[in-house]
Amino acid sequence: MPTLAIILPTLNEAENIAPLVARLDAALGAVDWEAIVVDDDSADGTADSARALAVSDPRLRVIQRIGRRGLASAVVEGACATAAEFVAVMDADLQHDPALLPAMLGAVESGEADIALASRFATGASAGGLDGARRETASRLANRLARRLTGANLTDPMSGYFLMQTATLRDLAPRLSGIGFKILLDILGAANGRLVVREFPLQFAPRQSGQSKLDTAIAFEFLVGLYDRLLGRIVPTRFALFATVGALGVGVHMAVLALLYQTLGSGFLPAQAAATFAAMSFNFWLNNQLTYADQRLRGAGRMLRGWLGFCATCAVGALANVALAGWLEGRGVYWALAAGAGIVIGAVWNYALSSRFVWGRY
Repeated sequence: MPTLAIILPTLNEAENIAPLVARLDAALGAVDWEAIVVDDDSADGTADSARALAVSDPRLRVIQRIGRRGLASAVVEGACATAAEFVAVMDADLQHDPALLPAMLGAVESGEADIALASRFATGASAGGLDGARRETASRLANRLARRLTGANLTDPMSGYFLMQTATLRDLAPRLSGIGFKILLDILGAANGRLVVREFPLQFAPRQSGQSKLDTAIAFEFLVGLYDRLLGRIVPTRFALFATVGALGVGVHMAVLALLYQTLGSGFLPAQAAATFAAMSFNFWLNNQLTYADQRLRGAGRMLRGWLGFCATCAVGALANVALAGWLEGRGVYWALAAGAGIVIGAVWNYALSSRFVWGRY
């Protein structure tokens, strides 16, 4: 049984797997280890590349996920698939230095820390691999917000490179949202300050090949984390995000309606129709970027089909909203309560159907 399992969530990293395995082999020496590539069905054949290496190196294993995406859920699946006592999570893009692993393993194995964290901003570290000064500034701001969210006094709570006991991660898994990219942020929040963390300075290297999975959606990770901590046990986090987008869509609707009807003098019905489609389009785009970032639709064809499906779903939801509100009001329910009930039913309907038929699953 291996002592350490290194989980490598991948999306289009075919060119990086072989050099990364070589670097792991050089860094870990006598440590009994295995690497688990959890691939989100990459278009560049990452899973096949990893399987080809595994033919001659049984320390490499592959989980190819069909119809499931997202870094956080990939980490949980990898942790549940290994018998190793300790588990490390790192990127497969060669930006994380495997040479830190022996010291990180020693800190957790000795009981000095519950989590060993490779930090880009600790004393002696470097964040030079971030794409420019703007990205580094944004990352530092993100970490300040993350510290407030988790209460953890760390220099880099948004790091994607850490090591901990596998059993601890599996125990926390039922309380993790499984949404988004920042699994460590999720773990620290779920642990409620019970885990001792030691940071190791990381020289964050530039990406060698492939494409970064981190984009503007990462800015919304705090909203995901905040929802999950405050509302996650009452309202599903994804539904809370969906409802928030819907509320923003109301603002878009009213702004477009006011512009066309009040400012430009358009007739009310054409202005209302245009505002409705503008709000639907805005909601679809933001839900694709935020609520379903881990299942995001890409490409003109998929986006067009998704938008049409979303509009159809919302149209049915609007009918359910109006029908229920009218039925309740007609039976003496106060109009505001009737309208609120209609809005809730419409929102739940839209969420359930769009999750299934636009983004592919509940």
